[in-house]
Amino acid sequence: MKARPSWDHYFFEITKLVATRSTCIRRDVGAVIVKDKRILATGYNGAPSGLPHCLDAGCLREELKIPSGERQEICRGIHAEQNALIQAAKFGISVEGAMIYVTHHPCVVCAKLLINAGIREICYLEDYPDELSKSMLKEAGVVMRRGDL
Repeated sequence: MKARPSWDHYFFEITKLVATRSTCIRRDVGAVIVKDKRILATGYNGAPSGLPHCLDAGCLREELKIPSGERQEICRGIHAEQNALIQAAKFGISVEGAMIYVTHHPCVVCAKLLINAGIREICYLEDYPDELSKSMLKEAGVVMRRGDL
């Protein structure tokens, strides 16, 4: 008999596929917002619509040798979590009480947006060096779960 993947495995695999659309030079990140085992929205990291991709325009963070987890404002890209939230908002989809699968632990900017959007659980595959993000999510009572594939 054929074995079916767990829901976590299923959504993490989709999240990894979404990340393949990334145009970031540093890291490919994907996000999938899920509620009641249904996909509400997806997002990947890249430049705003209609603007040159980082792959084409270059990366100022790389040029300035800015470490991961620092100075996110010096980036032309939008993070995967932000793009997923924007997609949901653009199409009038409430994410209140939903969960998000992400390839990487959210940065502090994304953490604040996810908290205020009402995301109740974050499942991620890889860590990200942002202690403020971790402490704010914990303080807000957001369930954090690191998955593995």
